[in-house]
Amino acid sequence: MLEKTVIVWFRKDLRLQDNLALYEATKENNVILVYIHAPDEEDMGMGSAELWWLHHSLKALQEELQNYHVPLILRKGSSQEVLQQIIKETNAAALYFTKRYEPQISERDQQISNLLTKQGIDVQSFHSNLLFTPGTVRNKQGNVYKVFTPFWKQARQQVVEKPVPKPKHITSKLPSDFAVGQLDELGLLSAYPWSDKFNRYWNPGEKGAYTKWRDFSQDAIEHYDDQRDIPSKEGVSKLSPHLAWGEISTRSMWYQSKEKLDLVSNEEGEGDRYKQIESYLRQVVWRDFAYHQLVSYPHVINQPLKDAFRAFPWLKNTEALERWKSGMTGYPLIDAGMRELWETGWMHNRIRMITASFLVKHLLIHWLEGAAWFRDTLVDHDLANNTMGWQWVAGSGYDASPYFRVFNPILQGEKFDKDGDYVRKWVPEIADLPNKYIFSPWTAPEKVLTQLGIKLGQTYPDRIVDHKAARERALMAYYEMKEIKNM
Repeated sequence: MLEKTVIVWFRKDLRLQDNLALYEATKENNVILVYIHAPDEEDMGMGSAELWWLHHSLKALQEELQNYHVPLILRKGSSQEVLQQIIKETNAAALYFTKRYEPQISERDQQISNLLTKQGIDVQSFHSNLLFTPGTVRNKQGNVYKVFTPFWKQARQQVVEKPVPKPKHITSKLPSDFAVGQLDELGLLSAYPWSDKFNRYWNPGEKGAYTKWRDFSQDAIEHYDDQRDIPSKEGVSKLSPHLAWGEISTRSMWYQSKEKLDLVSNEEGEGDRYKQIESYLRQVVWRDFAYHQLVSYPHVINQPLKDAFRAFPWLKNTEALERWKSGMTGYPLIDAGMRELWETGWMHNRIRMITASFLVKHLLIHWLEGAAWFRDTLVDHDLANNTMGWQWVAGSGYDASPYFRVFNPILQGEKFDKDGDYVRKWVPEIADLPNKYIFSPWTAPEKVLTQLGIKLGQTYPDRIVDHKAARERALMAYYEMKEIKNM
């Protein structure tokens, strides 16, 4: 006999495996599975690329639920109003959901929980999208970690809750006149036809996520530390969009990686394999670190974590910003990264750091401008990670790269794209240049450029700034900020 009707409110946990809210709700209950599209309730809105991903992720979830003969209820509008309406229509007695930790979302969830509890609804929230509940990994003084390495060391000692399996069965009985809702009615796909491109690169949904994880964990993870900074190689997992929408459980990834580490540690002479796998686990924990920072300092989404940077003399330069966005800066490594982003909705992490540094240091444009562009064009946009990444590059976050460390896009190319394969792929106008000129085409003799049909300023743009001059200007701005702070 079914105990009660429980609404399971899907959000950024679009999976059946290790979904605690779903797992607990399906224990002898009638379950109503719901997704509510409420973009205005998000802290910084939602970008077009991530909405494309959401559309296809919801479609994949619907298909997976067909195996259980259960519909996914789709609605658009105020989360509170929609939930109250569904409770009324289905006579539901409980609401279960996975916790989210973005400031505005967290506040909204608390308001909904308080209201429904007063109305006699059993509201339960579950932690299953991160390894650790934000704020629980603290130092000996009980304070939040501001530096990642000690956070990582402490996290390694923490107990990660074991993942739960998929439900064996889901019972979902709806009133005969209840409207399920259609995916297209949510209006997730923008006027810009992202799908023409993205379908070639991505397979959203839980099944795609676990297929990608299986392939990566069987081989590439054992070369991860050696190859993760080389953008021309398939050295990273590319699981970030799946993680952003909760299509795969980090706890499952953690335990499977730990099992692999335990096996490797017992094999003689396997220290390098251990290092490779552990390096990947560090990146998984870095994602947790971003959420710990977000919960502890919620203002970081639009304010510098270090107060001194409130006085930084950022420049307004619309033309320079547009050239950066479109991959037309004249610096091939920067342009390759920005074009990869526009084409695929994703960018290699090493290149993210270099392109972001170029914006805030070479061009002196506020990091919020870059964060907004990434938010609109990344299929893996995640508020905590995007914010932390930009504050790290800008030097305004904790455990950040010092502002006075200015990446040289030429040397970075020579170091991480040694043969120019990445640049040649994304900047075909200069693909025939010899390696010695591929990262700085303006240094090529005019004869070489003419022979290859390259005319700087026409077939490929002149560089937007001189690196040396831009570096000096950035350092002057930094010291100006410090003087203002000390006045």
